[in-house]
Amino acid sequence: MVTLCPVEKRVEAGIDRLAQAAVHVGLNVRHGQQVIVTAPLDAVPLVRQITKHAYKAGASLVTTFYSDDESALARFGNAAEDTFDTAATWLADGMATGFREGAARMAVTGGNPALLSGQNPDLVSRASRAASIANRPALEIITGFAVNWNIVAAATPAWAALVFPGEPEVVAVPKLWEAIFAASRINGDNPIADWAEHNEQLHRRADYLNDRRFDALHFTGPGTDLTIGLADGHLWAGGSSKAKNGIVCNPNIPTEEVFTTPHRLQVEGYVRSTKPLSYQGTLIEGIEVRFEGGRIVEAHASKGESVLGRVLDTDEGARRLGEVALVPHSSPISQSGLLFQNTLFDENASSHIALGQAYSECMTDDGGKTPEDLARRGANSSLIHIDWMIGSGEVSVSGLDAAGGSVPLMRAGEWVTSV
Repeated sequence: MVTLCPVEKRVEAGIDRLAQAAVHVGLNVRHGQQVIVTAPLDAVPLVRQITKHAYKAGASLVTTFYSDDESALARFGNAAEDTFDTAATWLADGMATGFREGAARMAVTGGNPALLSGQNPDLVSRASRAASIANRPALEIITGFAVNWNIVAAATPAWAALVFPGEPEVVAVPKLWEAIFAASRINGDNPIADWAEHNEQLHRRADYLNDRRFDALHFTGPGTDLTIGLADGHLWAGGSSKAKNGIVCNPNIPTEEVFTTPHRLQVEGYVRSTKPLSYQGTLIEGIEVRFEGGRIVEAHASKGESVLGRVLDTDEGARRLGEVALVPHSSPISQSGLLFQNTLFDENASSHIALGQAYSECMTDDGGKTPEDLARRGANSSLIHIDWMIGSGEVSVSGLDAAGGSVPLMRAGEWVTSV
């Protein structure tokens, strides 16, 4: 019989609570529903608990696809360069078929954010673009909120080493688990009830913004004077939402944001990032961009500028916005002081914008939701969706109405009005 130390016992119990939250709050699995899971190999302990609780909730079949960092590196070290425009389209098509037939999507994140640092950036970009093209049908199903889906995180040694540099693995991994548990709101006596309360607060905030029907948002702060027009018939969302299959789910655990759809042609001004962006193994720091007519016409970064340039050249929509989100500076993730180098967490530390694909969930049905309708109403389309942080304790946000009036929403990073 193996005896666990107190830290191991806490982690084991926390993993089980997180799995229950992922299944019952994140996915809200229905009886007879299939679940498709993607996860890194090191996430096996969490995946096994998620699988167990999904079956207890009535799932008919849980199918997991694992990714392996070492195998991914083997491609860059050994494959012929003319093969990097190849992607497993057959697998992506299979997943899209599963979603169309009603399967829920569970994505477990936790792979090494710096895995591809040091690799040929051109090959990394080509491989990423090929994968984005292959996964586009599945992405459209997810961004269209056709099925219930959730992203949750597992602590892994490589990720923990980046978040807690200099710590031995036996210390860093439990510390990362504890940070995940805290951010994911599963440390209380009743995490599911805690999530219900948190979701209600986010819903009230989204309702307030939907009632005000602002035409645009104005961000101001150090290096930032940015006006973001909002799409025609945009909707604010946050926390749990009802998918088109009728199931209420929480797409992200953790989440602290309320978000909506910008108008891809109506963004003007300049903005400076407030946290680094971890993308494909590169930490892009000090991002500064300028928009004209909704498009980034000038972009700089103090570190990783060439990678940022390749991101912006992905396609025409990559230089335009697909999302704007408001997060208070007092967010638990912000207050942790940690840079997770993982978008699921870092985007919930501050207000942010996303380059690329818009979420049709954040649009009313008025005016139609075909790709042509959404484009006409201002929603952006792209192969990418990349969030980066522009909020802080020094950034303020105002809502601009159709008559030209300005209403303060956030001052020094905090909400002005309680809901």
